[in-house]
Amino acid sequence: MNQIAVIGTGYVGLVSGACLSEFGLKVVCMDVDEGKINCLRQGVLPIYEPGLEEIVTRNLKSGRLSFTTDIREAVEHATVVFIAVGTPPQEDGSADLQYVLEAAKSIAQCMNGYKIIVDKSTVPVGTGRKVKATVRQVLQERGVDYDFDVVSNPEFLREGSAVNDFMHPDRIVIGTQSSKARKTMRSVYRVLYINNHPFVFTNIETAEVIKYASNAFLATKITFMNEIANLCEAVGANVLQVSNAVGLDKRIGPHFLHAGPGYGGSCFPKDTKALVNTGKEYGVQMSLIDSVIHANDLHKRKMVDKIAAALGDLEGKTIGILGLSFKPETDDVREAPSTTIVRELLRSGAQIRAYDPAAMENAARFAFPGLPVTYAKDEYECVEGAHAAVLVTEWNQFRNLDFEQMKKRMASLFFFDFRNIYERKDIEDKGFAYFGVGR
Repeated sequence: MNQIAVIGTGYVGLVSGACLSEFGLKVVCMDVDEGKINCLRQGVLPIYEPGLEEIVTRNLKSGRLSFTTDIREAVEHATVVFIAVGTPPQEDGSADLQYVLEAAKSIAQCMNGYKIIVDKSTVPVGTGRKVKATVRQVLQERGVDYDFDVVSNPEFLREGSAVNDFMHPDRIVIGTQSSKARKTMRSVYRVLYINNHPFVFTNIETAEVIKYASNAFLATKITFMNEIANLCEAVGANVLQVSNAVGLDKRIGPHFLHAGPGYGGSCFPKDTKALVNTGKEYGVQMSLIDSVIHANDLHKRKMVDKIAAALGDLEGKTIGILGLSFKPETDDVREAPSTTIVRELLRSGAQIRAYDPAAMENAARFAFPGLPVTYAKDEYECVEGAHAAVLVTEWNQFRNLDFEQMKKRMASLFFFDFRNIYERKDIEDKGFAYFGVGR
């Protein structure tokens, strides 16, 4: 195998390309964004992801990893070409495949022999067939007849731990009915194969469903426990004890049973909506997933109701928001609970001060452009003059807050712990009114 090509240097493409080069493979990552490519050539990353910068720097230096804006340079010397471009949601919730199909066209225009074209992007069922038809059409227009295979190889990367997830995956899913492509893909992931990580070989459609089914199930677990949390509050139960006991059942397991302000990020919201839309397309009612989407949206807004119920009229009140990213160890604010909470508070007339260790730039650019949000230099400046502190993202530095310092700075002592990382009695003993989720 001469080299691997990765089309797209977003979150999935950059992590995948860098980690494959760490496996000893020669990898070239291509993107149309010249500014991004120039930065990557200097080892400057467009995303925050622990451990990734070191891998990129190391493999750039070794020559195994390179970056280009020239797709021909990437494709001509590669046998395996990964498509890792964005599939943003459209107005109806369906995945926008224009970038995937454009990438497929560009690959076909540069093909000079047998290629394995790998869908790494999260795509709905039927995308593999569309990619195959697109490539075939371009080859026909070119008047050439190169052999090729299309493979579905979905990613299962969690933001904040993506490098570890790639290096130590729960499974590697490869969707293809071509024995040649299967053998080649096994060699791409040879390091994982010889370390006995589970490989799941399927047809393309099954692989495409596996990705959506996985994310929809996890979103359902989160939403289920958030609804149980609402019941716990109403009846005087403790959701932490409920989730712990439920998770001890081996049929259920303890993961994704933590009550909070709702799920967010680049995957769960987008993928659940796309799955419902795919069901409509094929005449299958996805009523459970549709309900999960609706319940999650309501739950985010319920967090604002909690604040309003405690503080009363929010007009002119200052609220300190601790955490903007949808989870710790990432700068991603897409569909983050904080975006709903902040916007709803602003609509209620509140003044917002916010702090996040990594996501403030993205929040200012993408989540709250033009909105009157004041960004603080640290968690204590964030609560200066605040009538309430709202912990939205459980960054480690928020797990040991200096409440005595906060008490001196805040206008009134309301603490909303939307991640349940503190004990009520401990906070109340410090003079604060404490509000968790489900207890």
